[in-house]
Amino acid sequence: MGSLLTFSLIILLSLASIRIEAQKIKSARLLDLVIRDYTFKSYDKHVRTGIIHTVHLPTNFSGIKVATARFRCGSLRRYGAQVKEFHLGIGVIVKPCVERVMVIRQNLGHNWSSIYYSNYDLSGYQLVSPILGLLAYNGGSDVNFSNPFELGIHAGEKPITIDFTNTTNQSGIRPLCASFENDGKVTLKNPASHHVCVVKRHGHYGLVIESPPPPVGAPGLPRKKISPWKVVVGSTVGTALGIFLLGLLLVAMFVKVKKKARMEEMERRAYEEEALQVSMVGHVRAPTASVTRTMPTIEHEYIPYHPS
Repeated sequence: MGSLLTFSLIILLSLASIRIEAQKIKSARLLDLVIRDYTFKSYDKHVRTGIIHTVHLPTNFSGIKVATARFRCGSLRRYGAQVKEFHLGIGVIVKPCVERVMVIRQNLGHNWSSIYYSNYDLSGYQLVSPILGLLAYNGGSDVNFSNPFELGIHAGEKPITIDFTNTTNQSGIRPLCASFENDGKVTLKNPASHHVCVVKRHGHYGLVIESPPPPVGAPGLPRKKISPWKVVVGSTVGTALGIFLLGLLLVAMFVKVKKKARMEEMERRAYEEEALQVSMVGHVRAPTASVTRTMPTIEHEYIPYHPS
């Protein structure tokens, strides 16, 4: 139980550190510069040209995976290269062409992708893969990277492809390739195959699918605008109906009270008539007493008289 609680706290703290770092870094462009600086500081001079080198970022950037490789400009154009998910075809062009170029591949992970690309207009779509970035900087001849500047990578004879197969679990729906431009625009196009996108230049890319429609009555669902006259008519009809129902209720209550009073009066009269009989004398109800016959009694014994 304690180990589970500790693990949960570690996860929460790591997510909190990502959010705090996100508040410090306001744009994806600034994130690119931070990754660039860590990449150049960690580069090993003894790593041979063309060998992929993993960059280890600080813990507050957990979830971001960075790999880099240094190429000669001419060799890259003649032979192309494979930098993780990015395949640079033969004839790739580096502008401006310098002696050596440092190619950086970014995998921002799902958390950082959602944070730094939430300002792009993805209405109706949702990301189903992490954002993958391909950027290039001048490598310098003496591996002294005190002032690196960005270079452009453009497809030549063969295109640049991005394989998202190992970065997404979406298999049932065919996604679209999304290109996130520096001006805040998003360009969508169909993939070359299920999880492979074909692009023409460096930049940031991801896979998106159409968002499912929200259920009826769900918050945020846009409502159809109603004309004012319909609102007035509906309010009038509703008010009239309410007054009518209220009148029916009052009538029902009055009838009930009246009926109850009548029943009480009838019960009272029945009780009085039972205690004191009432009969009609002409057209008037008058109380009458019941007739009781009194049998005569002989007070003195009768002795018949017989004259002597």
